Amino acid sequence: MSYLHEGIVWLNDPLNWSNPGGLLDRLTEHLLISLWAVLLGCAVGWPVGIWLGHRGRGGGAVITVANLTLAIPTLALLTILPLTPLGFGKPPVVVALAVFAVPPLLANAYTGLRSVDPETREAARGMGLSGGQLLRQVELPLAVPYLAAGLRTAAVQVVATAALAALVNGGGLGQIISAGFGIGMSNGGGGQIVAGGLAVALLALLVEALLALVQRLVTPPALRARKRRRTGVTVTTG
Repeated sequence: MSYLHEGIVWLNDPLNWSNPGGLLDRLTEHLLISLWAVLLGCAVGWPVGIWLGHRGRGGGAVITVANLTLAIPTLALLTILPLTPLGFGKPPVVVALAVFAVPPLLANAYTGLRSVDPETREAARGMGLSGGQLLRQVELPLAVPYLAAGLRTAAVQVVATAALAALVNGGGLGQIISAGFGIGMSNGGGGQIVAGGLAVALLALLVEALLALVQRLVTPPALRARKRRRTGVTVTTG
């Protein structure tokens, strides 16, 4: 019997879902860890990106910070952070995943603000809007699709990476995989490992689908039509 078949059998066993420490408990932990990490990433990335985009400065700094943050391996952070006052468990996992979530949130927030048509800004200023009113009433509404796109990217990355939380006793679906390795491949652990991997992959795909729908809903029809026209343009030579 293949490991894939064993994994499907494992997932079809109700006890593996309902037992303490089973799939439902680990799924709840995984979602909570991911939620807090994304919220923390939003609290850092969005305000900075929005402020820099509104001022029209710091584009180079945004790119540098995003690249540097992406260059830091999440596994390295999960190894280092438990040695700090954060200790083991969920706090270092949330912080490490939040660092991983910041680059797309920051970059998309900045890009969204800078994508606003300069003529629209000038028209708003001509109507007497202050800087704060321009940001709240013009720039932010137009940047919402970009913010949604950054949230979508960050959330999927975090959900997929949160399985590493098991390495520092942080819980989540990674515990299912880790326990499977503890049992051993020859003792039936292979099916549990595959089941845990499938659960993480399916959860990431579900989050991707839901946030893609949200992104579509918050994108004005005019912008969607413009994107379709751009993708429909073909270049011919000869």
